[in-house]
Amino acid sequence: MLFISYFLGCRSEDTVHQNMRVQTADEGAAVIINCSYTTTDPGPTLFWYQQKVNGFPKHMLNRLATFGNNEEEFKKRFNASLNTQTKTVPLTIQDVRVSDSAVYYCALKPTVTETH
Repeated sequence: MLFISYFLGCRSEDTVHQNMRVQTADEGAAVIINCSYTTTDPGPTLFWYQQKVNGFPKHMLNRLATFGNNEEEFKKRFNASLNTQTKTVPLTIQDVRVSDSAVYYCALKPTVTETH
C-alpha cells in the first residue's frame, strides 16, 4: 500500500489548492494528484516537489503553458500537464510503487533552492 500526502506552496499573492490531503493506492496503479491555482500571472510556471520522510523537498518537474522539464529520476513514471484554461496542473504517477510514498508539493514559483 502506498501513502501519499500533500502540502501547498506559493507566493503570498498567489494560491494553489490541493483538496485531497492523503491518498492511498495499490502498487502498480496510476495515481493522479490534483492541483489547481489562482494567479494574476498570464504565463505562470507550476512546480511539483517530492519530500520523503526525513528528507528535503526535491524538485520533480515544472510546467509552463507550452513546455516543461522533468528531473532525470522523474522522467519515466511522473507527468503533469498545465491547463491555463482550467488553471490546473495534476501530477500523474504511473505504476506507483511503495518507494513513491512521500509528501508532494504543488507550487507556483520555485520554493526550494540548493546550496553547495
